[in-house]
Amino acid sequence: MKSQPLVVDLDGTLLRSDLLVESGFAFLRHNPLRALAPLFWLRAGKANLKAKLAAEVSLDIPALPYDKQVIAFLEQEKADGRTLVLATASHTAYAERIATHLGLFDRVFATQGNTNLSARNKRDLLVREYGDKGFDYLGNSRDDLIVWSAADKAYLANPESGVEPAAARLGNMAQVMRTSVHPWRAWMRQLRLHQWAKNALIFVPLLASHRVAEPELLLTGLIAFLMFGLCASSVYLLNDLLDLEDDRRHATKRFRPLASGDVPIKAALIVLPALLLGSFAGAALLLPFQFFLALAAYYALTLAYSLWLKRIMAVDVIILAMLYTVRVVAGAFALEISLTFWMLAFSMFLFLSLALVKRYAELRELQNGDEFERARGRGYYPNDRNMISSLGSASGYLAVMVLALYIQDQATLQLYAHPKVIWLACPLLLYWITRIWMVTHRGWMNEDPVVFAIKDRNSWLVGVLFAAVFWLAT
Repeated sequence: MKSQPLVVDLDGTLLRSDLLVESGFAFLRHNPLRALAPLFWLRAGKANLKAKLAAEVSLDIPALPYDKQVIAFLEQEKADGRTLVLATASHTAYAERIATHLGLFDRVFATQGNTNLSARNKRDLLVREYGDKGFDYLGNSRDDLIVWSAADKAYLANPESGVEPAAARLGNMAQVMRTSVHPWRAWMRQLRLHQWAKNALIFVPLLASHRVAEPELLLTGLIAFLMFGLCASSVYLLNDLLDLEDDRRHATKRFRPLASGDVPIKAALIVLPALLLGSFAGAALLLPFQFFLALAAYYALTLAYSLWLKRIMAVDVIILAMLYTVRVVAGAFALEISLTFWMLAFSMFLFLSLALVKRYAELRELQNGDEFERARGRGYYPNDRNMISSLGSASGYLAVMVLALYIQDQATLQLYAHPKVIWLACPLLLYWITRIWMVTHRGWMNEDPVVFAIKDRNSWLVGVLFAAVFWLAT
């Protein structure tokens, strides 16, 4: 039996997240019009900010990303008779609920009143309770260094950069625990680099105008592609920060790097503005001002979608379709090529169909068995699937009709040597849309149809044939 109590930190140690950041984004999501309120609360001190957020936000405690390796270690220590103490800078309202949920801790110390229980404050409290060198301590951050200096033994769990050598110099380091994560892979998944394929829509105006062989336009298009990608990745980060609680209750989204804790939430707060600043700075310096405006419109629309519009039935899918179409518009602005009615109409109908595919797939994945229970964070019920499939397939077929009408346009007759050949593209598009909806209906669709199409051999074949038809028509 070990006589020394083991004191355990929460944020970043027992929990692969940070409750202050989580509660802050949860507050922002549910109270976007009060976004500045936390700044005023912070003026009265960090403890006051945490108390206000705890009073406003009720986190889903069981769904939080606990570190399984740390939990297993604590369970063994508990079985060996060790007294376990939770000591955290998070607010006591959250700490007490976490301790109750886990059932491991004999005592809980946390932020309350005017005292933010971090660093020196935590050390002083623990020394008063157990004496200098009268406890062991498990933590992960630089704030924990001063606590380890007063502890008998120092235990580290996933230490932050530079913390492990600093802790080793104290001379009392007993054990270092690391959760096996490949950080670069986790970041690639979090930034969703595969989703950058959507930004290829920027080149659509270039292809439609038959100017793809011009090197200067290609280079401009590549720069626009990169700027849009950086902006989109910052949007994915923001969206996942706002949706942490919903994602953790989802069958597949709970494995997203932020929701699972594979990507540190504090690191995300640094990367997000860096991506956004790089995107808009590059757009302002290297591309036409109209592209900068289109990028700003995309970001504003995405922000409105993340905070509010995604929960409004029908509005959400129209916004998603618009976000695809904005990429086409941005490409035209970057390349200084005129947009056509046909291009915009075709894009809107086709992408509305794909947005409805995404919603249908999400609803089909719901496992609660209640057809009349509303999907969390959405304006739909599982029972809406039939209507969504009808609307989505109709929208896809309207895109085919727009393509057919485009063939008869006078401008088309002048642009193509053999415009009637384009008719062959219509059955190809009809087949692809029909197949996409049949695959979705059967439950084989990835929640994002673009990701599915990138991996789908039939979609690649249709794409090659579709391009060949337009090449022959020229």
